[in-house]
Amino acid sequence: MPNYNKSLSYKQIKQSKTLYNSPNCIFAQILFMLTERDKQFIEYWSQNRDKEKKVFRQLLVGLPIGLLFVIPIVINFSSGWYKRANMWARGHADDSSGTVLIVGALVILVFIAIFSKRHRWEMNEQAYHELLAKQEKEAEDAAQSF
Repeated sequence: MPNYNKSLSYKQIKQSKTLYNSPNCIFAQILFMLTERDKQFIEYWSQNRDKEKKVFRQLLVGLPIGLLFVIPIVINFSSGWYKRANMWARGHADDSSGTVLIVGALVILVFIAIFSKRHRWEMNEQAYHELLAKQEKEAEDAAQSF
């Protein structure tokens, strides 16, 4: 007896050759149809994907996210809540610990900014390729039904 409690993924449904690939199956037609939002995304991403991939743009757009990480770190170090660290810092004032903290904060800021926007770009690129494949499948099904 088949197990009907197991949910099927989109990929499993798409690869199924028996039930869902027939052009008469309403479930397959609804599942593989592109919505208006999908079509708008394909159009937008095909025009802007190269512009969004540039590192300088990713840095500029991602700076607010990086600042969300760096500002609490700077506040934590400058608040003086840890007295022992403050005593150590006063005793080693001639060291370059302030410079190291500033450079560390800048490295964190740049890394978070670029990494977050690069991750978003990769997710959009994957969605774009999936929707293109879905659009091609829709075109094939339309051609087969005629």
